Order: sequence, then structure tokens, then C-alpha cells
Amino acid sequence: MTDLKEQRELIAEACRVIAGRGLADGILGHISLRIDENLLLVRCRGPRERGLGYTVPEDIRLVDLDGNEGAPGELAGWAPPNELPLHTEVLRRRPDVEAVLHAHPPEVVAADLAGIEIRPIVGAFDIPGTRLAAGGVPVHPRGVLIRTLAQAEEMVESMGDRPVVVLRGHGLTSAAVTVEQAVLQAVSVDGLARLSLQVKAAGGTLVDLPEADMAELPDLGSGFNTGTAWRHELARLGGVVDSGPC
Repeated sequence: MTDLKEQRELIAEACRVIAGRGLADGILGHISLRIDENLLLVRCRGPRERGLGYTVPEDIRLVDLDGNEGAPGELAGWAPPNELPLHTEVLRRRPDVEAVLHAHPPEVVAADLAGIEIRPIVGAFDIPGTRLAAGGVPVHPRGVLIRTLAQAEEMVESMGDRPVVVLRGHGLTSAAVTVEQAVLQAVSVDGLARLSLQVKAAGGTLVDLPEADMAELPDLGSGFNTGTAWRHELARLGGVVDSGPC
């Protein structure tokens, strides 16, 4: 239980991916993965903290839902994120969720502050992102650090049963069955926010994809949407990419 080498490596890679994508600048942002009903792995800050883009497996520590060590020595020299309740409350309240991501994408924050909703404005350009946006991306109206159980409960209420919630003046939270999915959802929302800002800046009007076109968007399957997309994200980092499935 205290080794969890593959899971630690995956979360560390995911942290580097979101930093490489510009979704998390500096030392801000974190990802967690449920291990059992009371334990999770989460990106913590260690004695040689260098930021999300330089995360290594050693930075991924095992804690319980109350923020205590998940095993002896797990927090020796490391501190859980201040916003750990953001992760633990999603995991408590959402049995459909195994992985939680929190990041600060500037375009997502800017679009929300400009009153721009994340909407399905594209089609085949990003099919998973379009489907996600078509289901709605709620906004949590508070721009605070999610440091307490009460604040986390408020965020989860805003999130509802959706995979992503935008946090006003703050960033976003993405929740999924896998770490890879949580990251790719955040990438899609960031891309839609960026396109929306560009369209508005060019004087255009945001228009949702017609229902007829939405109905014809194919489901390319998890092997493509997640597996291939994730190998691409790792390749962008210049890391070693396993040819096997995710």
C-alpha cells in the first residue's frame, strides 16, 4: 500500500502535463487519486519544491480524508496542499469520481470574469470537449481558497454531478474516473475558453453547435479520446511514452 509506484508516477506526470499546458503556473495546482475508501494520493509540497512542472513521484504522498498520514513517514518533510478539502470532499460526495484536479488556467479565469460561459461552440475540432460543454460547465461564485470543509461543500454543491466546475477568480476543478481523464477535461475547457476569448476579441458572436451537428459527432472511444490523447500529452513533455494502452 505504501509503495504505489505506478500511481505516484502517473500523478507526477499529470502535474507536469498541466504545467506544460499552461494550466498551472509556478507552485499552484494539485492532483489526487483515490486509493481506497479512506486514502488518497495527492501532490504535496516537499523540501525542494520547484513547482508543478518539476513534479517527481516522491512529491506524491499518501494521506487520509482528514489530511493525516496514510502510512508512517508519508508526510515527513512534505505538506498536503492547503486546499486538500477540495479533493477530499469531492471524493466523499462523488462515488463516481476517482481522480480530482485543481488548476489555475488564466484563460478560463479571464473568460469567466468577462461573463463568457464555457459552451459547445466547436464541433469536430474537439469532440470530447464539445460533449462536456454541451452538458454544462457550472461556475462556483466564490474566489476563495478551498481550505475548509464548509468551503469545499459549497464548491461541490456548485459542481453538482458535472465533471468540471469553474471557480470564479480562481481556476477550475476537474473530476473523473482516471487521472488522465481529469487532465484532458481541463485541457478541453481551457481550449474552449481560449477560443471564446479570441472570438469575442475579434468581434464575433459565440454560437452553440447546432443539434443536428452535435448528433453526428462520433464517439471515437476511450482508446482514442483518452489513450492516444494521453500519449500525445506525454510526448509533448519529451518523456518516454509507453506504446501500451492507458
